[in-house]
Amino acid sequence: MRHIDLAVVALYLVGITWFGARFRRSQRTLRDYFLGGRNTPWWAIAFSIVSAETSTLTVIGTPALAFRGNFGFLQVVLGYLFARIVISTLFLPHYFRGELFTAYELMQRRFGQRLRRLTAGLFLLLRSLAEGVRVFAISIVVSIILSLAPTWAIVVIVALTLFYTFEGGMTAVIWTDVIQMVLYISGAILSLGTILGQLPGGWAQVTALAVPAGKFQVFDFSFAPTLAWFSEPYTFWAGVLGGCFLTTASHGTEQLMVQRLLAARNIRDSRKALFASWAVVCVLFALFLTIGVILWALYKTNHMSVPAKLDAIYPRFIWEHLPVGLAGLVIAAILAAAMSNLSAALNSLSSTTVMDFYRPIRPLRSESHYLSVARFATLGWGVVLLAVGIVAQRVDSVLEAGLGIASILYGGLLGVFLLGVLFKNVGELAAMAGMAAGVTGNLIVRFATPIAFTWYVPIGTALTMLVALAAAVVHGDFSHPQEEESA
Repeated sequence: MRHIDLAVVALYLVGITWFGARFRRSQRTLRDYFLGGRNTPWWAIAFSIVSAETSTLTVIGTPALAFRGNFGFLQVVLGYLFARIVISTLFLPHYFRGELFTAYELMQRRFGQRLRRLTAGLFLLLRSLAEGVRVFAISIVVSIILSLAPTWAIVVIVALTLFYTFEGGMTAVIWTDVIQMVLYISGAILSLGTILGQLPGGWAQVTALAVPAGKFQVFDFSFAPTLAWFSEPYTFWAGVLGGCFLTTASHGTEQLMVQRLLAARNIRDSRKALFASWAVVCVLFALFLTIGVILWALYKTNHMSVPAKLDAIYPRFIWEHLPVGLAGLVIAAILAAAMSNLSAALNSLSSTTVMDFYRPIRPLRSESHYLSVARFATLGWGVVLLAVGIVAQRVDSVLEAGLGIASILYGGLLGVFLLGVLFKNVGELAAMAGMAAGVTGNLIVRFATPIAFTWYVPIGTALTMLVALAAAVVHGDFSHPQEEESA
């Protein structure tokens, strides 16, 4: 019986790898390899944004959140919408002024070369660590279906994803994302219906159990300015503020997302892709939270034993209880989410390495030379993510671990980007000092306090901006923006 499911998974893995590799022929320049030639339709970019935003962490971590709690995570998703308004208003006009390949070129235009390298370097650190946790999340799924040790499971998926990303660049990333998102959404809907069908009373039975237990509660408006209150990640204030700051940082300053926005034909298409992606993301998170509540009702009704690692509850249930063929399809959908996110990370890490570090010190090389370096940078980052994924096997909740790692560093990034677009007279040294303070402050908050991860980005952003502004005043570190001088 399992052979059919394994065949479905294998067919998907081979098919998507072949499909992505076919785009090698269209990769002639860095513009092709890193921006997809800037001729991709907005709806495809929207799906690609969703793929990057909702990785395997979402697929296996979100049902686990609802299983142990409620729908409170949707408060964070509401913050995602406010963030898109900020990005559309503040950042996109700057990104579409001239042709940028990375988000950090804006930092050189505004502040100087040193801050460009500092922000780019922070992104490389951030994305390699956060993506390593996502790579480990892949191993949870693959080890279940193939009975492989987690390390070998990681190797299999990274190798296949690396191959088509190496060959096809950003074009392969976006169009494989589109296919993977269709499979991803279809698999979630099919699994929800199938799991629900295993309860004799269906949806009525779920609501009868879940409503009294508060499983469908979304908003928590409690407010008490105490340390214990700040340790709760899913109050309305923490969720909306944290979600807004987190997404403004991730989608507005991190190359993983900005690269997709830059791949649009124009700023109008970029905005359409950005807001359309939120609608899809909102539906997806609600869908996976609902799956978590249904699983909770099923386990409660049948007095089933809960897995020691709660993140494994959804993929394990699929593999062990769904009908033959359908289980393979849903597992393939989970792998689709994993591979699409991993491919995007590899391409964005490569683009930052080449455009922000290598090309500025080797400015007179041929386009074919830079393209070769880009491919080998992709290969090198694949090895790095493989190593980080193996080390990350000790984490408890993959969703919160991934968001937590990113949130520590996002505060510094977002703070310095906001300084660049809002305060025209803050100079490079003051901005660098603020960024160092923001990251250091968040490290202290993370390891010395019980404050929840949803507060990390607001705290880091505020520290970065306050210290930078103070440094500019005290030391007279004011400068005329390079952007305005060249205008």
